[in-house]
Amino acid sequence: MNKKLLGLGCLGIIVLAVIVMGGWVTSSYNSMVVEQEKAKTAWSNIDVILKRNQQYLNSLEKQLRSVKNFNQQTLENMVAARAKATQINIDTANCTPEQMRQWSQAQGDLTQALSHLMVIHEADYPELQGNEHYTEARIGLEGSVNRLGEARRKYNEAVQSYMIKTRSFPTVILAGIFGFGPMYLYEAPTNTEENTTDFSGLDD
Repeated sequence: MNKKLLGLGCLGIIVLAVIVMGGWVTSSYNSMVVEQEKAKTAWSNIDVILKRNQQYLNSLEKQLRSVKNFNQQTLENMVAARAKATQINIDTANCTPEQMRQWSQAQGDLTQALSHLMVIHEADYPELQGNEHYTEARIGLEGSVNRLGEARRKYNEAVQSYMIKTRSFPTVILAGIFGFGPMYLYEAPTNTEENTTDFSGLDD
């Protein structure tokens, strides 16, 4: 009888351990999913801003091409940088550090080309004075600088939270089992830092 009770006790302990372990695995898995989805959502917000920027850039290019004496080389540099930036697409949950670096560099190059393009004085170009399309594109791009900087900050915070979760012991074991790979920060090149680019006061 004692052996039977002992056996049942051991079985109960095993069942309880399995339940506890299963609960921990489920909880840990779900928490990693949540953190990863937060990072993906933060990245999608960046993507939305960049796609909206393309509309502003298209409008800006169209208006500046109508200016007869505008520096075409400066404009072509922006067009080339824009083309390169739009050609690189990455999945932040399945990319390499080099892919992220290339993407960040392309976006930085576009920002740099755009900053050169925006250093113009409307007074020097009568075609631009009172041009609503140009003004709308310019204001939109100026506003996107701050929005992109804030979106980048939130994305990096989400990635850091995800990486802490997936690299901490013992969840790092489950991360490897369930395929929760690393995600990488969006670090703009230091010479083309989006959130330090200032387009204000260029018409003074």
